[in-house]
Amino acid sequence: MDPLSFIAEQKIAQAMQERDFNSPKWKNKPLPLDDDRFVPDDLKMAYKILKNSGYLPPEVEARKEVKRLEDLIACTEDEHERLKQMKKLNVLLMKIDAQRSSPVNIANQHDYYQKVVERITLHSKSKK
Repeated sequence: MDPLSFIAEQKIAQAMQERDFNSPKWKNKPLPLDDDRFVPDDLKMAYKILKNSGYLPPEVEARKEVKRLEDLIACTEDEHERLKQMKKLNVLLMKIDAQRSSPVNIANQHDYYQKVVERITLHSKSKK
């Protein structure tokens, strides 16, 4: 038996001792599949390995950062801090647009842009 098979057998035996594999939750049900229909076929295996290792593609990391900044802007009370975070968000969106084959300008997303402008205007009027 090669070392890799030996290690795998040990891990399986350890898991069987620690957990109940006869759980009705998974019995006679298919395993959940990853939604990777938008990943090119030649990258699916590499992305799956990276995902299982805890790494994300740069595009996903950037989108998570955009979401984090949007949430931070929404809950920040200080106008100066909000403006600072909006500048960071703008730079990040410009970087994302530069990497795309067809850039998406934030001003073209009129609904989102209008909400941001209204929020800033409302907060600045209420502070005075």
